[in-house]
Amino acid sequence: MEIEVKSSDELIMKLLHYFITEKNYTPVIVRGVKNEIWLENMQEDYKIVRIDSNFILNDEQLKLDLFRTKGVIKSIKKKTFNLSMKMLNIFTDLGENVNIENKEHMDNIYIKEEKDFKNYDFIYKYYPDIDKKLKFSEDGVNLFMKITQDIDKKNKEEAVKVDKIFRKKVVVITYVLMAINILIFLYGLFARNQVYLVYKYAVHAGSIKAGEYYRLLTGTFLHTDAIHLAFNMYALYILGPQVESFFGKAKFLFIYLFSALCGSLLSILLNANALSVGASGAIFGLIGAMIYFGYNFRIYLGNGLLRDMISIVLINLAIGMFISNIDMFAHVGGLVGGLLISVALGITGKKTKSKQINGIILSIIYIAFLIFMNFIYK
Repeated sequence: MEIEVKSSDELIMKLLHYFITEKNYTPVIVRGVKNEIWLENMQEDYKIVRIDSNFILNDEQLKLDLFRTKGVIKSIKKKTFNLSMKMLNIFTDLGENVNIENKEHMDNIYIKEEKDFKNYDFIYKYYPDIDKKLKFSEDGVNLFMKITQDIDKKNKEEAVKVDKIFRKKVVVITYVLMAINILIFLYGLFARNQVYLVYKYAVHAGSIKAGEYYRLLTGTFLHTDAIHLAFNMYALYILGPQVESFFGKAKFLFIYLFSALCGSLLSILLNANALSVGASGAIFGLIGAMIYFGYNFRIYLGNGLLRDMISIVLINLAIGMFISNIDMFAHVGGLVGGLLISVALGITGKKTKSKQINGIILSIIYIAFLIFMNFIYK
């Protein structure tokens, strides 16, 4: 028995093949939709591509369809923290008198056959090879088998990459950092010179601006008491292995130290008269790194990790408003520093040159601004 594949189905399969295997889009699960395929790639200009095979008879049905689509986009924006999201709607079955027009951040095209892309010149700005990539020597069932195999191969390649990132790894740097913090505290405790260590090495605006720049980092390895140390080391014990595994040892250490430095710089800028100690600025930088990681891997992790990290930040900021002796400026400085430097360093399988360049530029601007405001601006 010969299976017949309709030309409209062939077109949809070809489009799926192109966007998934060539442009690295990922299917998005959207509840309540029928005969629609939603694809996402936050690295592309069109972050969302929607292929809609529903028959739309008239303009009223189109308006209703686009109204509903805007609602879905609003939900995706919230989940991905994107204020602006450019979208491409590809309709494959419209009535003769339906008038499609481009809306703000939403381009609509009607494609019944591959040649119809030529009616929309602007598409070639984003997908210059789409005509070429939609041509196949196979057709019918053979085409279906070819596309299915290619997409399956692509999915397997992605699965291998993801497995490599999430696979449990040997953690070293986290425990070395914990040991350094604990040993310094014990040294001060048993040598009975804790006060001297704080006086000599704590983050302090006047001393740092007088030339004792080492305090910007040494202060982040000091703790005033056992509770302070225990709280920070527990946070490092929870967050450190994750960031070290996901980013790699060298990147993890760079994120930690860069965040600590940024936390200290913002602290001496806005908390000039106080002595500040503790690893919390660096730890907040690790939270920033996890926020960035959770955003990039939300398809695999859901939004749970992202929500948890943001909740931790908000709770800590709220606590800092009501409890004295908490250096909230170091927390905020470290958080922003950790987030920016994570973009600059990139995550395996998710980094692009343009994104990394943007991250490097923003990281340089951020730390240059803090240095300028502290040491140059008067």
